[in-house]
Parts: sequence; C-alpha cells; structure tokens
Amino acid sequence: MTTQTIARTESQATAPVTSRLTSLDGLRGLASLVVVLHHLYLVATPVLSRQGGSGFTSPYWWLSNTPLKLLTAGSEAVLVFFVLSGLVVALPALNRSSFSWAGFFAGRVVRLYLPVWVSLAIGTGLVWLLPRDGSMVTQGAWIDTSNATSTTWQTLLSQATLARASYDINNVLWSLRWELAFSVLLPLLVALAILVRKYWAIAVGCAIAMTIGGALLDVDALRYLPVFFIGTLMAVRLESIMSWARQRQGKHGARAADVAMVVGSLLLIVIGWLLRPLVPSGTVGAIVLAQSPVVGATGLVLSAITVPTVRRALDMAAFQWLGRISFSLYLIHIPIIATLSFVLGDGNWAIVALLTIPLSLLSAWAFHWAVERPVHGLARKTSKAVAAKVVRLRRSGARRSNVETNRPSSLGLGSNR
Repeated sequence: MTTQTIARTESQATAPVTSRLTSLDGLRGLASLVVVLHHLYLVATPVLSRQGGSGFTSPYWWLSNTPLKLLTAGSEAVLVFFVLSGLVVALPALNRSSFSWAGFFAGRVVRLYLPVWVSLAIGTGLVWLLPRDGSMVTQGAWIDTSNATSTTWQTLLSQATLARASYDINNVLWSLRWELAFSVLLPLLVALAILVRKYWAIAVGCAIAMTIGGALLDVDALRYLPVFFIGTLMAVRLESIMSWARQRQGKHGARAADVAMVVGSLLLIVIGWLLRPLVPSGTVGAIVLAQSPVVGATGLVLSAITVPTVRRALDMAAFQWLGRISFSLYLIHIPIIATLSFVLGDGNWAIVALLTIPLSLLSAWAFHWAVERPVHGLARKTSKAVAAKVVRLRRSGARRSNVETNRPSSLGLGSNR
C-alpha cells in the first residue's frame, strides 16, 4: 500500500491524509535487494567457507563478521518489512471513519494470495522444465536443503495455502504466512495501539521482550507478530513522530543525533554477526542478541521518516523504482537463484550471482506489470464490493429490525407500547 502521513491528534483514531512518505517505499525497495543478496550469500557460503585463509584473508570472514554483513542481512531485512507493514497497512484504518474491516481483509487476501500463487506456478514450472540434480550443489547447504528438486500437485496446493511453516518451492513465502496472520489480527492490534499510545515506550519495550521470549521458547508467533505491532503503534503516533521531527530541524545537536540513530540502527541489525566470536551460537546470550535487529529495524523505519538526509536518499529514483517492484522482486528471485544454482552448480556462485541480479530485476519488473498491478486493481474492486455488500446487509437488517419493532402485537397493540 502507498505510505501516507496523517494529520491527527492523540485522542483521534481517524484523520485525513495530508502527504505521502515515499521514503518508506524506498526503504522497502532497499530491503528487498538485501534479501536477494542474502540468498546469493547463502549459495556462496559453502564454497567461500571452504576456501583457504582466515580472518582478514578470508572473503567469508569479511562478508560475515564485519559491517559488510549489512549487504546480505536478509533475515533482518524481513523484520524491516514487518515493521513497514504494521505501519502502512494500519494507516487506512486510522484515516477513514467509514473503513470496512471486511472489505480490507477481502482485498488483502486477493493482494497477497494471487501473486503468491503465480510465483509458486513459476517456481514449479522451473522445477519441472529444468530438472535439478542434487549432485551439482553442496550437500547439506541451504541450496540443497531448502529448495525443491522435485514437487507434486499435492505439495504445490499445500504451499499455496500459506499455512505451512516452510516452503521449498519458494522459501520466502514463510514471511507471507505472518503477513496474513497480521492482517487477520489487525483490528485487535490497532485497538491495542490506540489504547497504549500514550505509553508507547513501555509498549515497544514489551513488544521487544515478547520477541525475545518467542526466540527463547521457539514460538514464531511471539517472535514476529510483536514486530508488526511496533509498526502499528508507529502508525497511531505518526503525527507525533512527524511533529517531533519538525521541531528538531535546525536545532543544535540534531544532526549528530540523526547520525547516531542511523548508525546505531544499522549496528543493531548486524550486532549478532559481529559478536559471534565472543558469544557462541546457540547460547542464551546469542539468542537474545539475535533479536537486536528488531530494534534496528524500528530505528531504520523511524530514520526513513524523520531524518532529512535519509529521506532524500531513499527518495532517489533508483530506490523508488526498487520500492515499486519490491514485492515482485521478493517473490520472483528465489526460483531464479535456485534454478541457476542447480544448473550451474554452487561452485560457480559468482556466475550465478552475476546472472541472478539482472534477471531478477527484469523478471520483477515484468511480474509487477503483468501480475502485481492488475492484482492491485482487482484487490481494490474486491474491497469496495465487499464493503458495499456489508453496508447493504446492515441496512437490510436495520429495516427488518424496524419492521419487527413496529409490527402490531396479537392484542392489536403496537409492540413498542
């Protein structure tokens, strides 16, 4: 959905739209590109990790244990998506007094499922047309364990429900499962965000604590849904955030604070990777540290809203274009990466990467125009049709209720006397 600001007071739950926050579209586009690079990194990992050298002489060390990890922090970039969804999906519900939850959910289902089904059809077609030989890739690596070498109609239909925890035809679909769950829970999350808006710091702290609890208990609902809630809370407080940003402009120390927020957010995105030599994997400390990207993702979204330099950068044409095709890029790149990796072998990961990036961008552009844009139009029509149907049913029910109320009783007296 198009990201927009709203003019509202703390006591209001609805307000008119005033302008667009296009910088968030740019941030989404940048995050989608990072996800693509992340999966290419996973293809290269078994090869790079086997190559000689350690520390400064190892390419794998540079890509995994330094700030360069920001380029391939794909799992962390998905958290940025979740915060953005919580923000931009909640805005229409806050902006319109006549907002229809039934209409919203109907349109949301169309908008999520139809592109997903097309991406699954493309992925399945590539598996069937270009048979995948497991001997071409490293056994036990991501490309081997997380991507289908064969599939059936039953598997395709099962993954098309978005009810599974994992997806080997197009494994990014795990996140769409949580987007769907968030859509179902949106009325509750909006109401909760409005209720606690004055205590936002405590609410954000509780949400982060829940994600840590989810990681420790291995409960994905606790790990991911609070991230959406943080975005929803930002939507409820958006005018306050914008007002705070305006008041800071030109003030002494504001620029230094902006730099600190951006750098700190980026550091929190990859801090778990940077500290791996000090905090062993699998320990409680490592699990807790792995949730720091939730704070980092929140900070990046806040920076995209409030930091002028960041906003201008994300408003650049390249990032705006990436933002327009971001969902299509997210859906289409895995079938391309997996196909090229099995055909060429992950030993040729550099060639796979050189082919994947332009092919994914071109395919995403085509997917956006051929699939995503028409689906957006269909989703809007579906939403309006369902909302109008609900209004008609309510009016019909109200008329029947009035008739029943005014119908004479068997004694010849009006039932309302």
